[in-house]
Amino acid sequence: MAEHKHGEMDTSVQEKTFDGFMSMTTKATVAIIVFLIFLALIAI
Repeated sequence: MAEHKHGEMDTSVQEKTFDGFMSMTTKATVAIIVFLIFLALIAI
């Protein structure tokens, strides 16, 4: 069995994936909030 050494794994791919996910989530949240404000202004 291979010996595991803590902290030697290359995590650049996981970090890029997480950054993309957070960016997409943030943009989607902002878009939803803007859409809800737009709906509220129309309903007045």
